[in-house]
Amino acid sequence: MRAFFLSLAAALALPAYAQADSLAAATTVVTKPLSQVAIYPERVASAQTVSLNESRIAAEISGRIEAIPVRVGERLARGAVLARIECRDHELARERANSALVAAQARLSLAVQQLARARELSTRGFISKEALTSRETEVQVFRADAEQARAQLDTAARSVGKCTVRSPFAAIVRERLGQVGELAAPGSPLVALSDAERVEVSAQLQLQDAESLSKAPVLRFAAFGGAKELALLRISPAINPQARTVEARLSFKGEPAAAGASGSVSWQDTRPHIPAEFVVRREGRLGVFVDEGGVARFHPLGEAQEGRPAQTGLPLGMRIVVSGQLALRDGQPLAAARK
Repeated sequence: MRAFFLSLAAALALPAYAQADSLAAATTVVTKPLSQVAIYPERVASAQTVSLNESRIAAEISGRIEAIPVRVGERLARGAVLARIECRDHELARERANSALVAAQARLSLAVQQLARARELSTRGFISKEALTSRETEVQVFRADAEQARAQLDTAARSVGKCTVRSPFAAIVRERLGQVGELAAPGSPLVALSDAERVEVSAQLQLQDAESLSKAPVLRFAAFGGAKELALLRISPAINPQARTVEARLSFKGEPAAAGASGSVSWQDTRPHIPAEFVVRREGRLGVFVDEGGVARFHPLGEAQEGRPAQTGLPLGMRIVVSGQLALRDGQPLAAARK
């Protein structure tokens, strides 16, 4: 009977020993350095070109519109004529101001001569100090009148200059807002312009892409008509509460695209990513197995998503299990068939 129980105990113990032997046996896998398997995916964000100046150029004086020589869609140089306003009334005002200045200068000249004569007589005792002071005061008054008349002439001359409305920058005509023959008043819009040179790209970024965009060496804007190289200007710290995105502003390195063009900004992520086929799930977390001194170690990847490459901060020299990882467990010994 005793021999029977000993035989039974030995038979029950055999599976446990076999299991221990199987755990202790090293599993053969294939490993490669991260530098050989890492990929650097291309990132894309929707974008649109925007003009820094979308201006409605208005009249600054009153008058009837004589001409608006520009056409919608026309490209203009800085200083190009946008509109001409009837100017005769303002020219007459300038002539009146000029005449007033001439008269004021004549009065001042006479007062200066009289003051000089009064000082000469005062030294001889022929006029009192009060009379001399009166002459000096007259000179000061007439000089002030002359300065006022000159300011009025300058104001009238500026009004005449405003009869011709010019483009403040190199522009594209968006819309003609005034019509020939209409009476313009100060503030009446005449032409709508878009700045043709100061054009930026506005891109909407996912939060996790903002860092990679800031480190990318090459940025491109792709739209109808080809791709153009960009330079990053700034990334807004403000987050869109609805879309959970941030805005990036970029400038063109060469000739800018037309304002209002829709397209996308693309760049190569500089951070290493592990291909999706090497990522496994253990205890509800996604990660990869690495070879640490002949032992399989599971490294979770915090931002990993099922079926997509996962960003990693592992050293590029770390050996990643690229074959046989599906059956591995953390701490299992490895007999790596390195490649």
